[in-house]
Amino acid sequence: MEPQQQQPSQKTSKKAAKKEAAKAEKLRRRQEIAAATSGVAAGVPDPLAANYGDIPFEDIQSKAVSSRVWTPVKSLTQELIGHTVLIRGRVHKNKPLGKMVFLTVREGGYTVQCVLTLASEVVSPEMVKYAAGISNECFVDIEGVVTSPLKPIEAPSQQVEVQVRKIHCVDRAAAVLPINIEDASRSDVEIEKALEDGTQRVRVNQDTRLNHRILDLRTPANQAIITVQHQVLKLFGKFLGKKGFRQIPTPKIIAGTSEGGAAVFKLDYYKQPACLAQSPQLHKQMAICGDLGRVFIVGPVFRAEDSNTHRHLCEFTGLDFEMEIKEHYSEVMDIVDYVFVNMFNKLNERCQEDLEAIKKQYPFTPLKYLPKTLRLTFEEGVQMLKEAGMEVDPLGDLNTESERTLGKLVLEKYGTEFYILHRYPLAVRPSYTMPCPDNELYSNSFDVFIRGEEIISGSQRVHIPELLEARARACGIDIKTISSYIDSFRYGAPPHGGFGVGLERVVMLFCGLDNIRKVSLFPRDPRRLEP
Repeated sequence: MEPQQQQPSQKTSKKAAKKEAAKAEKLRRRQEIAAATSGVAAGVPDPLAANYGDIPFEDIQSKAVSSRVWTPVKSLTQELIGHTVLIRGRVHKNKPLGKMVFLTVREGGYTVQCVLTLASEVVSPEMVKYAAGISNECFVDIEGVVTSPLKPIEAPSQQVEVQVRKIHCVDRAAAVLPINIEDASRSDVEIEKALEDGTQRVRVNQDTRLNHRILDLRTPANQAIITVQHQVLKLFGKFLGKKGFRQIPTPKIIAGTSEGGAAVFKLDYYKQPACLAQSPQLHKQMAICGDLGRVFIVGPVFRAEDSNTHRHLCEFTGLDFEMEIKEHYSEVMDIVDYVFVNMFNKLNERCQEDLEAIKKQYPFTPLKYLPKTLRLTFEEGVQMLKEAGMEVDPLGDLNTESERTLGKLVLEKYGTEFYILHRYPLAVRPSYTMPCPDNELYSNSFDVFIRGEEIISGSQRVHIPELLEARARACGIDIKTISSYIDSFRYGAPPHGGFGVGLERVVMLFCGLDNIRKVSLFPRDPRRLEP
């Protein structure tokens, strides 16, 4: 008796059947395209040849200026139905179907479906064949009529179609790309759901994204992140401007450390030792000594920290301000409160579509914050942690675990994920930090937190040169390297204070992202110097 053959599982049979059906469908499409184009006699010019083709090189060399009007893809709405439009974008997806070709065209994160069909009198078989051969990420110019689709379109962002009358390729991308934009745009939720349904989806990991950052930036989420980042920069300057601040540039090559410690990138400056600035701290204070009153700086900051965490970079964009203080360092915290609460309000108002695009790939809950920012003393924060069973050094700094725990406790008790913790122990603050008047173990300083992570450090500064020298020596700073900084206080200086924050960290935490590299255009960390 012959042994009974093992029967394949039902799940395996379904997969095989599905695969075979897909192959058959692909073959059928190729046969239909071949049939549609086979009637064209070889060597006979296509009377509609002007409606398609690659744009000649000389025509993209700024040869002439025309009166053509371009319509952005994001503007293709129901109001334009019946209108002829001219659009330029990348081929996001190309789907030939016999006598028709469906092209999804993308521009700046927005997509629209464009249709070529032989049923149109301005479309020839050669034109269909040409369109079917355009690979993903090629730049194309398309002229066509905006129409209403027969049924709702799921994938493209715009709920209209463009019936193509002309299509020209502006620039061709490589036929095989290291990253598929559709794969790079997929969320982990989609990937997990597909696995549950027995379907595999490509997961593009962080290193692959960063190695091919140019392609990764083209995803809707990344387009939106850059827009949110732009708005943060814009709003930061706007609200500080309303409070009398002026933007100034400061040197990024300096003689000594600005924050103390060894975390600096050293360089040779015409045979003199120098380093890249860890912050604009020294020069923004010197600007106050120069009677500029209220200043802010937006610029690169460099930290030579061998740290590969989710929130550290070796180069980031610093947002800093410095201001005269009349009576109390709470005046500095008042500005922080004003700028960030108004910034958050405007981001939620102006960036609704962008936040939704980010949320689609990286789900997050909107940031919870109060109209008036909560302020707790460091001692109050330590007490909350102790009551929750954590051992905390009352004169030490908070570690990452303590900060996150305190963030949860504050959210539960006060209903906010954005708050200020002030009066930090002096021993854990930079040399230029002013001691508290009632207890020199503490300082007139503060940190600001979002979602349990520190984003801002600020304080009242020491403006007495003798005290500043003593504090610098105690922090291991060579006085010779900051002599001009200390001397600036010998000519009379007002009480003053300020803060510093990293742009990338603000955007990361506002959008609930898990890695700062997602919000850095071209991130620099200990392992990455390119692209």
